[in-house]
Amino acid sequence: MGFKKYIVFSIIFIVAIYGYAFSLELGDYKITVLDISVNLPVAVWLIVPIVLLFLATIGHILFYGLINIFKTRAIRKDHETMIDLLKANLLGKNSNKKFKTQGFKSLSKILTQFNFTVKDETFSSTDEELNKIVAYVQDIRNGKFISDKSFKLSETSELANLNLLNKINEQVDFAVEVVKKSENYPVNVVKHAFDNVLTNKTMTTVKKLYKNIKLDKELAKKLFEKDAANNEFGFTTEEIIKIVKDLDYKSQDYMMLAKNYETILQPDQIIALFEKLSNELETATPAYLHVLCEYEMIEKVKEIVSATSDDEYTAFKALLDLKDAGKQYNLESLSYK
Repeated sequence: MGFKKYIVFSIIFIVAIYGYAFSLELGDYKITVLDISVNLPVAVWLIVPIVLLFLATIGHILFYGLINIFKTRAIRKDHETMIDLLKANLLGKNSNKKFKTQGFKSLSKILTQFNFTVKDETFSSTDEELNKIVAYVQDIRNGKFISDKSFKLSETSELANLNLLNKINEQVDFAVEVVKKSENYPVNVVKHAFDNVLTNKTMTTVKKLYKNIKLDKELAKKLFEKDAANNEFGFTTEEIIKIVKDLDYKSQDYMMLAKNYETILQPDQIIALFEKLSNELETATPAYLHVLCEYEMIEKVKEIVSATSDDEYTAFKALLDLKDAGKQYNLESLSYK
């Protein structure tokens, strides 16, 4: 029964009891409490308990109805807050939202320990903003740069980093700006930007920018390959030496460097480069010997290896023995030590 119907039927019931009792002409009845006397018709005294019960019932219904309204409102508010929590998680943000109901509080503590991903490419919900956020997140993970200013990611989040990498991929001029202001960006972003610059910009631009970042072996290898392919505007010997001296190059790294330049540089250039490297860094000596062998400077090789102990540069010593014996040899088949 609805609340309004309950009130109407209760009033009808009270009026009916009162009317019936009044028709019996039962007279009046007086009650005295603490010198206070109340004289009322018996019909009135009959309905007083019913009226009091009716009022108490109405009060009870209103009280718990009001509590239920507050609970429903709290649940609805917590539902909205939970959606906000999901949005914050997708954006890589920490949510400081407070929940009112115990169930949502417990659930939020569990959910904050997870990172959410969307499985369905056609995600949809009744919340348009959530739909928009999910669509943008999917676009970013698919390699697209999102420039919408209303889409506010946490700057330190993995997603913001990925969006920045996407922008670098799409806008080479932005990649140049990142390298120019490398101190303002994470290391991985700067390296990615420089990689893009190496791929898409001229050697003239690269030479202006490479000092802005701390090169590792992988980037240095790409840098030298770029230089070898554009040697007309490439590095000087002194620049190459400075770059490799800042890296922890091993013998095999110098060997790769020699093979990178041996078909590009003039013989006197590459010989001078690796001679200087060999004089300053012992680990570059095998590469220097390789270069000398490539240009048939056998006497120079003999001069260098003759001053070393028997267990050093054994491959080159074997090569010299083969040469002296008039036998065929293949540089690529040797293991340089």
